[in-house]
Amino acid sequence: MRSPVSGTAGSYRFALLAGAGALALTAPGVAMAQQVDSDDADQLALELEDESSSNVIIVTASKREQTLQETPISVSVTSGETLEQAQIRDVLDLQTVTPSLRVSQLQTSSASTFIIRGFGNGDNNFGVEPSVGVFIDGVFRSRSAGALSDLNNVQRIEVLNGPQSTLFGKNASAGVISIVTREPQFDFGGSVEASYGNFNNLFLRGDVTGPISDNIAFSLDGTYQNRDGTAEIVNLGVDQNDRNRWSARGQLLIEPTPDFTIRAIADYSRIDEVCCQVGTVVFGPTAPALNLLGGQVQTFDTFFDRTANLNIVPENEVDNYGGSIQMDYETDMGLSFTSITAYRELKNFFRSDIDYTAADIANEQRDQEVKTFTQEFRITSDFDGPINFLLGGFYFDETITQLSQVENGSQIRDFFEILAGGNPADVLAGNPSVFNGVEAGLGLQQESIFLTPLLSDENFRMENTAYSIFGTIDFEPVDGLVFTIGGNYTDDSKDFALSANMPDPLANVNLVDAFITLATAGGVTTRDQFQALPAAQQAGLLAVATTPCPPGTPPGTPTCNPFVALSPFQFQPPFLNVPNAVEDGQTNDDEFTYLLRAAYEVSPEINVYLSYATGFKASSVNLSRDSRPLGSDFVAGPGNSTFAAPSSPIINAGIATANLVSGTRFAGPEETEVYEVGIKGQFDGVGFNLAIFDQAIEGFQSFAFTGTGFALRNAGKQSVRGFEFDTTINPTDGLVLTFAVTHLDPLFDSFVGSVVGDLTGERPAGIPAWAIATSATYTHEWDSGTRLITRLDYNHESNEDINNGLPTFNAALGNTQIFRREVNLVNGAITLALNSGLELGLWGRNLLDDEYILTVFDGVAQSGTVSGYPNQPRTYGGLVRFRF
Repeated sequence: MRSPVSGTAGSYRFALLAGAGALALTAPGVAMAQQVDSDDADQLALELEDESSSNVIIVTASKREQTLQETPISVSVTSGETLEQAQIRDVLDLQTVTPSLRVSQLQTSSASTFIIRGFGNGDNNFGVEPSVGVFIDGVFRSRSAGALSDLNNVQRIEVLNGPQSTLFGKNASAGVISIVTREPQFDFGGSVEASYGNFNNLFLRGDVTGPISDNIAFSLDGTYQNRDGTAEIVNLGVDQNDRNRWSARGQLLIEPTPDFTIRAIADYSRIDEVCCQVGTVVFGPTAPALNLLGGQVQTFDTFFDRTANLNIVPENEVDNYGGSIQMDYETDMGLSFTSITAYRELKNFFRSDIDYTAADIANEQRDQEVKTFTQEFRITSDFDGPINFLLGGFYFDETITQLSQVENGSQIRDFFEILAGGNPADVLAGNPSVFNGVEAGLGLQQESIFLTPLLSDENFRMENTAYSIFGTIDFEPVDGLVFTIGGNYTDDSKDFALSANMPDPLANVNLVDAFITLATAGGVTTRDQFQALPAAQQAGLLAVATTPCPPGTPPGTPTCNPFVALSPFQFQPPFLNVPNAVEDGQTNDDEFTYLLRAAYEVSPEINVYLSYATGFKASSVNLSRDSRPLGSDFVAGPGNSTFAAPSSPIINAGIATANLVSGTRFAGPEETEVYEVGIKGQFDGVGFNLAIFDQAIEGFQSFAFTGTGFALRNAGKQSVRGFEFDTTINPTDGLVLTFAVTHLDPLFDSFVGSVVGDLTGERPAGIPAWAIATSATYTHEWDSGTRLITRLDYNHESNEDINNGLPTFNAALGNTQIFRREVNLVNGAITLALNSGLELGLWGRNLLDDEYILTVFDGVAQSGTVSGYPNQPRTYGGLVRFRF
C-alpha cells in the first residue's frame, strides 16, 4: 500500500494504516464496494486512537485501499501481528487461521498444494498451472515452490475466495493468496528476533528501515531457520523433515514528487532440506520380498513414530530469486496509474528414494528451472461522480525446463524376480532365474532386464506466453448502492517439447507382438504384415497372445503366452517424443470472463451484496514421463498390441512406439462460475461476515498418482455449495475473540474418467465438511506501556475421506476401504512486550500432539501396499525480540 503523500508525513499516515491492519488479529470476511478517499483515510487513521475501532483493517484485495467491511470480495485477512503472535512462519501454517484454505506439503520441500473452497491442483508437475494464484507484492508466483520461504516483514495476507479474473491479470480459477509486505519507512526503525525450540529449532529474523534522503527510503530484511528433523531415517542415522532455509530482501521507496512513487524490491531465498518422511499405512503382499532384500518395511503400528528406512538421503534444494519495480502515479484529475514489472527465476532440484525402503530399488531426481517475466499496468479512477473504473493489462512470459531420471537400484532386478515367481533362495544366491528365461525366450542379452543404469531419462521444456485485458466499472446511482460490472479477456499459448529415453530392454518389447512374431516363426514382424493376414488368423493369434499362461504351464504350450504376465514389469515403456508428425506440442486458449455484482449499504453498520462471477484457467501440460497421446490420436490394440491397433493418426504416420497407450499430453481449460450472497456487520465491539455461495468448475484439472505414474485429466464438472462465517468480538478491553467456520458440500457432477473409475455423483474426498478456526487473545497493559499478550487458537477439520480411493489398492477391494482423517490443532503463545521495545515470549504449535495422516498413496510398484505422510508433531519454544 503506497502512502498517499510523500516524505515523513506520508510515512506517518502509512504507519497508522498499517497499525489498523495489525490490530485485526484474524478478520476473514466478505464486504461491500466503496473506495476510501483520502479524507476518509485520514479520518480512519484518527479513529484508531479509539479502542472501539480496533477491528478496522485496510486491505487492497479489490486493487483499491478499502476497509475490510467495504471490500467487495469474499476475503480472509491475516495481519502481520497475528503471524508473529501465532508463530506462523510460512504459508503452510496459514490454514490454521483461514478455514477456507488448505495447504499441504508432500513429496518434496517444494511440492505444496493450495486449495480454496475445495478447489486446487497438486504441484508435483510444473506443467500444471495452480488453480489458486499466489501473489507477493502484486507479483505472480507461478509455482508454489516460489512462495515457500519464511514469511518476514509481512503487513497482511489476503486470501480471496473464488475466481478473481477481473482484478488479477493472471487468471486464478479457484482463488488468490495475496501477500503484502511492509514498504520502507521514512522513520528509522526495525526489529531483530531469535527463537529456539524443540528439535533444536533456531529461527532468526530481522529488518531495518529508514531514510536515505528526504525522498528515498530503504529496508532490508532476512530470515534464517535451522531445525533438526521431526523424523529419522533409522538405518542411515539421518534426520528427515528438517528445516534449513534462509531468505533476504532489499527494498527502495523513491518518491520524486508527492504524486509519483517507485518501489523496487529484490529478494533471494534458499532451501536445502531432507524431506519428506513417508510411512507404511498398509503392509502389502510385496513387503516380505522387500524385507528379504533388507528393505525393513514398517507397519502402521510405527507410523507416528515418524521413522523411515531408505537407501539414500533425500535431497531437496530450492533457489528462488528475482526483483520487481512498482510505479504509482496519481493525477489531480482523479486518475491513478500503476505499473508492476517483475522478473523471477526458480531452481528446484530433488533426489529421493521412491520405493521408500532400505532396499536399493529405485531413486528419482528432477532438476527444474523456471524463468518468469510479468508486466502489469492499471488505471484506477477516483471521481466524485457516480461512475468509477479500473482498467488493466497483464503480460506473462515463462520458460520451464526439466531434466529428470529414474535410476535403477542394485536390487531392483532381484525384487522383481521374486515378485515374478522366482525362488527367493536362487535370487539371493545370484543363480539364473525368471528374467534369464525371459531374456532367452525374447532374444535379449542375458543379465540385461532391470540392469541398465537408468529406467528413464527425460528432457522437458515449455514456453508459456499470455496476455489479458481486465477491469471493472462501479456505478453508484444513489449513496450506498453500487452496481459493478467487470470483465477479463485472456489469451494463453503454450509450446512444449518432451523427449525421453527408456532404456530397459523388457519395456521396449511388446509382449503380445513379440509372441505373434515367434508364433509365426518370424513371418509377422510389422503391423502391415499382421493386418494382411486373414481376419480369422488375426483373431486366433490375438486370442493366444493375450492369454497368460498359468503358473507351472510347460514351455511351448500353444494355447497361452508365457510372456504376457510380465506386462506389469514394463513400468516405463518407450516414449513418443513431442512435437511429432501428429502432435504439434502446442495449446492455445482464449476466454472472456466477467463479474456482475450489486452491493448496498443498508446502514453504516450493515452491508449486503449479491454477485455472479466466472473464471478461467488455461490448459495445463503433462510435463512428465507419464505424458501420453490423446485417445483421438492413438488407440492401442488388445494387450497394447501395435500390430492389432486400429487405424489412428499416429499409426497412420508410422511413429507408434512399443507399448504405446493413450492418455493425456495436456488437460483442457478450467471454467468457473460462482453465485454468492453476503452480509457484513460492524457494531461496537462486534463484527461478523457471512457469505453463502454455489461454485462450480467445468473441466477441473485432476492430477492423480496411479502407483507407477501420474495421470492428468479433466473432470467433467466439480461443484461445491457452502457458507463462510466469521465474527470478531471485543467483550472487554484487551480481549479479542475470533471465530471462523467454513461449511462445504462438494460434488462430482460429472467425472467419468477418473483414475479410480466413474465418480459421477460422488462427494470429492479431501474436502472437510466443516473447518473451524477460532482464537482468544488477551492483552494486559500496564500504565508503563508494558504489555502481556496471551493467545490461544484452535483449528478443526471434520472427519473426512482422504481421497476417493487408490487406483491399485482400492481397485482390488472394489473401492471399499477408504482412509479418513480429522484435524484438531491447538496452538498458543504468550509474549511480554516491554515499553523499551524488548519482547520475551513462549509459543507452541499442535500443543496436544494431535496425530493424523496428511494423505495416502499406492506404494510405488508395490501393489497392495499403501504409504502415507504423517502430520507434524508438537513443537514449542521461546523467543526474544527487540523493536527499535
